[in-house]
Amino acid sequence: MFRTALRNVFAHKARLLMTAFAVMLGVTFVSGSLVFGDSLSRATAARATDGYERLAVSVFPEGSPTGGGPAGVDAATVATLAKVPGVAGAAGRVDGFAAVAGRDGRPIANDTSHRGGNFAPGTDGTDPAYRFVRGSGPTGDKTIALDEATAAKGGHRVGDTVRVGTDQGASSYTLSGIFRTDGTKLPSGGSLTLFHEATAQRLFLLPGRYKTVEVTAAPGTDAAQVLARVESVLPPNTGAATGSQLARIQENLATNDSDTMSQILLGFAAVALFVATFLISNTFTMLVARRTRELALMRAVGASRRQVRRILLAESLLVGALASVAGLAVGTGVAALLRTLFSSADTPSGPLVLTPGTVITSLLVGTALPTVAAWLPIRRAMAIPPVAALGAAEPAVPARTGSPRTGISAALLLTGTAASLYGALGAAEDARTVIGLGAALTLTGAIGFIPLLSRPFVALLRPLLTRLHPVYGDLAARNTVRDPRRTGATAAALAIALTLAAGLSVLGASAAQYLDRATTHDFTADYLIKPAEGGMRMTPATAEPLKGLPGATFSPLNQSTAYRLAGVPSVLTGVDPATIGRLLRYDVIEGSLDSLAQGRIAVADFKAAKAGWRVGQTLPLRREDGGQGDVTIGAVYRADEQSNLLPSITAPDALVARYDPDPSTAGILLDTDGGPGPSALGSVTRALGDNPALAVLDESGIRERESGSIGEQLNVFYALLSMALSIAALGIANTLAMSVLERRKEIGTLRALGMDRSGVTRMIRLEALLLGGLGATLGTALGVFLGWALGRTLQESVAGYALVIPWGRLALGVLIALAGALLASLWPARRAARVDIPAATAAQ
Repeated sequence: MFRTALRNVFAHKARLLMTAFAVMLGVTFVSGSLVFGDSLSRATAARATDGYERLAVSVFPEGSPTGGGPAGVDAATVATLAKVPGVAGAAGRVDGFAAVAGRDGRPIANDTSHRGGNFAPGTDGTDPAYRFVRGSGPTGDKTIALDEATAAKGGHRVGDTVRVGTDQGASSYTLSGIFRTDGTKLPSGGSLTLFHEATAQRLFLLPGRYKTVEVTAAPGTDAAQVLARVESVLPPNTGAATGSQLARIQENLATNDSDTMSQILLGFAAVALFVATFLISNTFTMLVARRTRELALMRAVGASRRQVRRILLAESLLVGALASVAGLAVGTGVAALLRTLFSSADTPSGPLVLTPGTVITSLLVGTALPTVAAWLPIRRAMAIPPVAALGAAEPAVPARTGSPRTGISAALLLTGTAASLYGALGAAEDARTVIGLGAALTLTGAIGFIPLLSRPFVALLRPLLTRLHPVYGDLAARNTVRDPRRTGATAAALAIALTLAAGLSVLGASAAQYLDRATTHDFTADYLIKPAEGGMRMTPATAEPLKGLPGATFSPLNQSTAYRLAGVPSVLTGVDPATIGRLLRYDVIEGSLDSLAQGRIAVADFKAAKAGWRVGQTLPLRREDGGQGDVTIGAVYRADEQSNLLPSITAPDALVARYDPDPSTAGILLDTDGGPGPSALGSVTRALGDNPALAVLDESGIRERESGSIGEQLNVFYALLSMALSIAALGIANTLAMSVLERRKEIGTLRALGMDRSGVTRMIRLEALLLGGLGATLGTALGVFLGWALGRTLQESVAGYALVIPWGRLALGVLIALAGALLASLWPARRAARVDIPAATAAQ
C-alpha cells in the first residue's frame, strides 16, 4: 500500500504541487512564528538580564526593588556597605529622565527611553558598569558622557557641546566620553546620559542620596552570604535582593510583550492553516473524483475499502511530510524576515532559536493538516459502489436547499448572527466573548452556505458578463456554478481572509476617528507643548519663559488631584480664564465660560449628569491634604469623556493655586502671531530654552503622536493576512487547473467549433473573477458586520466611539482580491488555451 501511495504521489505530482505548496506556506507561517517568538523572547530576556551577573546584591528603599523611594539611601549607608566582609565594592546609583538633543535640536531615541544616571568611579577611577571606548567619565557639573549608540545617532564627538533636558530644565554640557554598558542601565533603543554624581543627585533626587546601591562580591564569596551580611547592617525601611533575584523579575516583565507578539503571529498562522484546509480538501475532492474508476478497479480486483482508504491517506501523509520539511526550512528564513519587519530601535537583537518543540510542532501540523482535510473527500469516495464507479466518474453533487449540510449551515449562520447581535446590542457582561463565539459560528455557517449562494450571485452578475462578452461571459457563469460545492470551498478561503481584513479596517478606521476627535477636535490653539512620553514632569513654571514671546497667548493646563466636590472624587484643571476660550473649543450648553474670571468652575456635561450638578449650585470642596472651601458652578459644556485635552472640570488657575501649590501641568496651549509655521516654531523652541525634553506640536503633530500607531499596526496585520490571501489565490489556481483538466474534451470541442485561444483564456479569467468576487463580497460583508458588532461593545466604555466604514480601504481589499484571482488564473488559462484539439476531442 505504501508503494502504491508513493507511486500515485509521483504520478499526480503536478496536481498535488499546489496542495504541497499550500501546506508548506501554512507550516512556514507556524514555524516562522515559533522561531521568531522564541528568538525574540530569548533576546529580550538576555537584554533585560544583561549585567545582573556582576551584581551580588542590590539595596533599595523598602518595597521598591528598582529604587525610587522618596528619601532614597544615604551616603553613610553606602560607606557602611562597602566595609561589609566579602564586599568588593558598593556603588550608589541615582537615575531619572534625561533627553539628549541631536544636532537638529530634536531628542535622540524613542520617547520612553531617555535615561540619565551618575558616574560612580571606584578608587581606581573606573566604574564597572561602564566601559569607555572614547574619552572618560564626567568630572564636573558641566560634563556628561553618552552611550555609544546615542552619540552616533546624534553625531556627537568627545568635546562637543550637547543639549540635555531633564525635569529641572535644559542645559548645555561638554561631552567628556562615550561608553558601552549593559541592559540593566540602557533600555533597548534608548539613550543614557551619565552626569557627575553631585549633578545627578541634584537633578534626579536629593544631594547625598541614592535610589539604589549596587554591591559587588569579592572573589570566592557567594551572593547569598553577601545578602545575609548586608541585611544585618541595613537601616530601617531598606531592603535588599540578590542580582539573580532581580534578573528573574526583569526577565518576567520583559518577556510579556514578546509573548503577546508570538500569540498574535500564531493567531494569523492559524488563519492561514484554516484557509489552507479548504484548498487541500478541494484538491483531494477533485483528485478522488478524477480517480473514481481507478479506485473502483482496485476494489474490483480484491482491495478492501479499508486498504484503498489507507492508500489515499498515505498519499496525503506523504505530501504533508515533504511539505512540512520544506516549510520548516523556509519558516526559519521567514523568522529572520519577521525580525526585520518588526525591528525597531527598542527591539533587542540575537541569534535565531530553533527548538525541538518548534520542529515537532511544525512537522505534526504539516502532516496532520492534509490528512484531516482529505478525510471527508476520501470517505465520500469510498461510499460509491465499485460497479457504479466503473460506469462513470462521480458526478458533481449540487448544493440542495433541503440537504443536511445546508440546514446545519443555516442554523449556524442564524445562531452566530443572533449571538453577535446580542453581544452588540444586549447587556451581556462578557459581550466580546459572546461576539467572538458568534463570529466563529457565523463564519462557519457562511462557509457552508456559500455553495447555495453561488447560483444567485452568478445570476446577478451574468447580465453584466454577457454584455461585456456574450459568449465567454455566459460560458464562465455556467462553468462557475457547475459544481457549487467546489466553488464554495474555493471562495470560502478568500472569504475568511477578507472577513478579517474588512473587520480590522472597520475597527481601525473607527478607532482612528475616535482618537482624532479625542485629541484634536477641541484644539483651536496653534501649538500644544507637552513633555516627552514617560519623561519630565511639567509644572506651571514651565510656561513662564513664554511670557517673553512677542504676541503669544497661552494657558497651562494645571491638573490638580485628590479633590472631593460634594463627596465626588474630582480632578481640577486650572487654566487662564482670559485666554482659554481662544485655545480650546468649549461648547457651552448652560451658563457662561466668562464665569471662570469670577472664580467659578465649568463642568463637563457627563460629569454634571453623573453627579446631578447644575449651573449656580455651590459645592463643598475638600482636599486630602486638609484644604477645604466652596466652589460654584458657572457653566456646563459638552465634552467627550475620553478627550485628551478638554478637562472634566475647568477652574481658574488662581483657584487651583489656592489649594495646590505644586500642580502637574499636563500641557501648555499656545497661540502665536501669524499662526503655526517654521518661524513661529523656532521662536517657541528658543523661548523654551531649546529643551529636547519638550515637544512643540501643531495639530498634525498631535494627531500623529496620539493615533499614528494605529495605521502602522493595521499595515502589519494586513501584511500577515497576505499569507492567507496567497493561499486563497493558490486555491483558485488549483480549482481552475483541475477544472481545465476535467473539461479537456469540452474545451477541445469549443476550439474545434471556432473558439480561439484568446477566447478560452478570457473564459477562464472570467471564471476566476467570479470566484474572487464571490469570496470578496461575502468576506467584506461579514467583516463589516463583525467590525460593527465589536465596535458596539466599545461604545459603552469609550464615549464618543462611532462606527466608520472605510469605503476606500474596503474597495481596495476587494480589488486586491480580484487582482489575486486574476493572477491565479494565468497558468490555468494558458494551459486551457494550449489544449490539443484532436487529442481532446478523441478522449473518452
